[in-house]
Amino acid sequence: MSKFVDVVLPADQIEGTRSQVQRWLIGIGQAAKRDEPLVEIETDKVTIEVPAPADGVLVEIVAPEGTDVAPGALLARLQAGVAAAAGTAAATRGPGAVAASAVPRPAATVATPAASGRQSPAVRRLLAERGLSAESVHGSGEGGRITVEDVLAATPGSAAPVVPAAAAPLPLAAGVRRLPHTPMRRRIAAHMVESLLRTAPHVTTVFQADMTAVLADRAARKAEFEQRGHPLTLTAYFVAACVEAIRAVPEANARWSEDAILVQERIDIGVGTALPGRGLVVPVIRDAGGMELAGIAATLGELVQKARDDGLTPADLQGGTFTISNHGVSGSLVAAPIVINQPQSAILGVGKLEKRAVVTSESGDDRIVIRPCCYVTLTIDHRVLDGHQANQFMTTLVRRLEHWN
Repeated sequence: MSKFVDVVLPADQIEGTRSQVQRWLIGIGQAAKRDEPLVEIETDKVTIEVPAPADGVLVEIVAPEGTDVAPGALLARLQAGVAAAAGTAAATRGPGAVAASAVPRPAATVATPAASGRQSPAVRRLLAERGLSAESVHGSGEGGRITVEDVLAATPGSAAPVVPAAAAPLPLAAGVRRLPHTPMRRRIAAHMVESLLRTAPHVTTVFQADMTAVLADRAARKAEFEQRGHPLTLTAYFVAACVEAIRAVPEANARWSEDAILVQERIDIGVGTALPGRGLVVPVIRDAGGMELAGIAATLGELVQKARDDGLTPADLQGGTFTISNHGVSGSLVAAPIVINQPQSAILGVGKLEKRAVVTSESGDDRIVIRPCCYVTLTIDHRVLDGHQANQFMTTLVRRLEHWN
């Protein structure tokens, strides 16, 4: 005897955020195997696939494409123990089900290494939006995997989604073009407004760091790290320096609650990573406080590669207690305030590294020397930290960077 099986949005993968149904991968009346992907869900961080909980036929879609859904929400129902057939689907789907004609079914394709299951949901979506086939895009990821950057590079013109002319909205005025909001962009915007305007009073302190010692250490150890297969980036040094600064000012690794400041014992540092054409994600280095520089560099390298291959999972992005935004990689000298990643209490900004004239004193004489420097900022939730704590954090951070050994 057949039975109905609910398909729900896993609560443990979304961490309390709202999400949107992006695309159903099969239609009403089509069969699915257990653990095969049924639907793509886009959050403000990543796109995930929800698999079939059992073998069966899709008989009801409760959440059509474009529907906002919360963790634990009912998405669809399967009927287990029946074969895929149009008659079966029509006879069994319940009230409110989406008709088979309302759900676009995937066109049949010939499986090739590039067109098989190696593509992430975001890559498949971009290929469809831009009218590209997987075979026409060169994959630069591991094993020839196609990344988001590969699709963007293969798309002529702007990075905006390709919209059929018949469906394109009229421009507001001559010379104006629309870039429709993606669900990720909408949620990033809501998160930023909530953090800056409704939740935390933001205050920023600015210091300058002389990176001479760090650059010398990196030059001496870079080849060793490359032999291990892990790049030694400057960001790894900033993560290690933040660990020391957090130990000096634990409140920087805390969150506000109505009756207490909740200090996190473990230091889980998120690193802001831009996804071209999509937005910003923050993969998390777990227990950075328990790692030496080598461990931090290796973990950071793995996360960055996963981000480039569009292979990050919700687990890679959850649970951060402090965040670093290395905005200097794109040329910015100072950014203030950098919006705090709620519910954290602080975020470090790292500006562009460049040679600057610095006044030093030797044997009582002042000299002007050229040093590689960058501005570093700490934006704090003023409910959790005061200015003197922010300055203590930054003093510790800069001292660690300038006396690296």
